[in-house]
Amino acid sequence: MRKFLVILLLPIFFKSVQVVSTENPVIIPNQEVYFLTHAPYHFYYQDTIESPKFYGETSIYASDDLIKESGKVNAETTLSVIEWRLNGQGQPVFKLSNNQFVAADKRLLYDASKINSLSQKVWLEPGFFIYNSPYDQIEKTTTLAPYQDVEVDMSVFAEGREFLHINQIGWVASDYISQDDNRIQKVQELLTENYQNEQFSIYVKQLSTGKEAGINENQKMYAASVMKLPYLYYVQEKINQGDYQLDTKLKYVSEVNDFPGSYKPEGSGSLPKTADNKEYTIKDLISKTAKESDNVAHNILGYYITNKSDETFKKEMARISGEEWNVTDKLASAKMAGQVMEAIYNQNAFVLESLSQTSFDNQRIAKDISAKVAHKIGDADEYKHDTAIVYSESPFIISIFTKNSDYDTISKIAKDVYEVLK
Repeated sequence: MRKFLVILLLPIFFKSVQVVSTENPVIIPNQEVYFLTHAPYHFYYQDTIESPKFYGETSIYASDDLIKESGKVNAETTLSVIEWRLNGQGQPVFKLSNNQFVAADKRLLYDASKINSLSQKVWLEPGFFIYNSPYDQIEKTTTLAPYQDVEVDMSVFAEGREFLHINQIGWVASDYISQDDNRIQKVQELLTENYQNEQFSIYVKQLSTGKEAGINENQKMYAASVMKLPYLYYVQEKINQGDYQLDTKLKYVSEVNDFPGSYKPEGSGSLPKTADNKEYTIKDLISKTAKESDNVAHNILGYYITNKSDETFKKEMARISGEEWNVTDKLASAKMAGQVMEAIYNQNAFVLESLSQTSFDNQRIAKDISAKVAHKIGDADEYKHDTAIVYSESPFIISIFTKNSDYDTISKIAKDVYEVLK
């Protein structure tokens, strides 16, 4: 009986049933369709903008179909937007206050009220591209180069990234902008590419940023007369502390030419090569040591003021340079010398003034540089060195130690670095 009932009901289960809809068809206006299908970060504006400014020369049209061109506008044109609409092709357009039309395209114009105004110097990073607008992926041709400083006057967020406007040139992504002077990176590239050689120890420090570059900068060589720099620093420090004055007199006795750190009196300088038992002012001795690299003048200062290169002097020099100075072997690196020169620069006193007017300003670092240079040269057999402060717009330390090289090579290295940092 049950089987018979199921067989009778089967046609009911499988019979199709017609459903009659009582809903009306939904009609969505074109404008609503546009808003539903286009994200806010699309190339086209979705509403009027307050203060339209054109990126550059742009075509405008007599009607919203944007077919018949009626003229041009440019970055200096001042107009307002009175209406946003979709034309017959579904393209967003602006009706302008002169009753002309333009595509409501973020690649053509921007809202000045949404732009952040700036007045800032920044530096370009390698890999940058300049664009006509923050939304355009077409690169503009410019003469700009990495590590160059530029003035930016606007910033805007577009497509999820920040772009900066380089005054009168174009837009660049902030990813390729350095807020800090990055030219020392170019110096490092230059040194690595052109002067990577075990015969060179080169150290450069940009004083405004504290950033450094170099090759073999910690490699020690016989420092020659550059070794006089620590003594000049120490003498100036003792004067600053009030222990001595520039007019303090020191006697030239024979003992001054024989202590750890002294030089043979037969070397450079104008003081007598043998002790004359005369007294010389510290001011005169500093001048002769700095300007003439006078060995005897150095010896007199070292003998009395550093107490024959005592432990107090050595510790102070190690503190400044970061390493122990061997006053007997006279071994040092370009970086050690550069750090002592920086300490003298920070003293900003008579020693620094004396190093700025030497008998060697027509050679080595100072030769081909138009800026003021304070420097200390050093020569001994195959070793030729120079350590300097270059007073460019942003002063920097440069220390060049060489073996089996020449003065002209030192001049070329210095000029190459100066051309980047001047």
